[in-house]
Amino acid sequence: MFLRNAWYVAAWGSEVTDVPLARTLLDEPVVLFRIDDGMPVALEDRCCHRQLPLSMGKVVGDGIRCGYHGLQFDAGGRCRHVPGQSAVPPGAAVRTYPLVERWGWVWIWMGDSAHADESAIPDWWFMDHPEWKVVPGNEGRPIHTRSNYELISDNLLDLSHVGYVHPDTIGSDAVVRFPVRTERKADRVVMTRLMPNVVPPPFHRVAGEFEGNVDRWMIVEAALPALIDVNVGSAEVGSGVLEGDRLQGIAYHALNAPTPETATSTHFFYAHARFFKTDSAAMDEVYRRDFYRIFMEDVAIVEAQQAALDRDPDARWIDINVDAPGLAMRALLRESIAAEATLAA
Repeated sequence: MFLRNAWYVAAWGSEVTDVPLARTLLDEPVVLFRIDDGMPVALEDRCCHRQLPLSMGKVVGDGIRCGYHGLQFDAGGRCRHVPGQSAVPPGAAVRTYPLVERWGWVWIWMGDSAHADESAIPDWWFMDHPEWKVVPGNEGRPIHTRSNYELISDNLLDLSHVGYVHPDTIGSDAVVRFPVRTERKADRVVMTRLMPNVVPPPFHRVAGEFEGNVDRWMIVEAALPALIDVNVGSAEVGSGVLEGDRLQGIAYHALNAPTPETATSTHFFYAHARFFKTDSAAMDEVYRRDFYRIFMEDVAIVEAQQAALDRDPDARWIDINVDAPGLAMRALLRESIAAEATLAA
């Protein structure tokens, strides 16, 4: 089950063009395209005549034309033209989905359009700020991941894994020595881990040109349904970053939006926004190349987990201390889905 009255990332803005893009979201086939004024549109991916996917058709003017019999649908999903006849059959329409283009992404509302509130999109302002540099993940395309999206949320809310999964880049033995603080709010969970006077991990040492120990922070804010800001970095010991003055040293955000395709597959969107060396092409390349490798190391983990779950869905899980943020997020999501179902009943 999915939370439907929520914003999900449907595509990078650069992916949506005048060529139809087919994408399954929350088990629903959707076609995305831009009409002649550049506005992005999302319709259910079927013609209401004989069910051919509209993504097999062609964008024409302010709508899309079915590739089978030429029926044309406007941006609101209404059929406006049927070749060979003057009248359009009553009820000739397909579903349209609210879209918002923000932070380089096209956001889609999969539930009741009457409840689509743009203010619920996370305020990831640093993805569109001149003092920050953004590097799109996977060259501006989602990573198709063969796992349930909640396994990705679990992974991002439990950064104790970095010393084991990413030891040569962002991992270090110091991480597990420091406990996490978990805060559950109305629509989000925040995980905080502060690490004073520790050896920097390999990437931080090189990027920050640190000669000794650092103060390091990991703050993960996960908003419903699975919109996750991983705010991390390191700075000189005693610089004030542990008290909240974090726009120094190497400060960066990993923005994550895993959008469910099905119950066992996900479109994994991510980007990095950094506040240091913003004019460095070499650092851009590190985020493009090395962090892609880091993300693919995580993808290998969650896909292996999903394969194990598929083999034995009833296998027993145990929980340990570092699971607290992920468990809080799972509980919040379950309660929200249940509340949505109650309102719909």
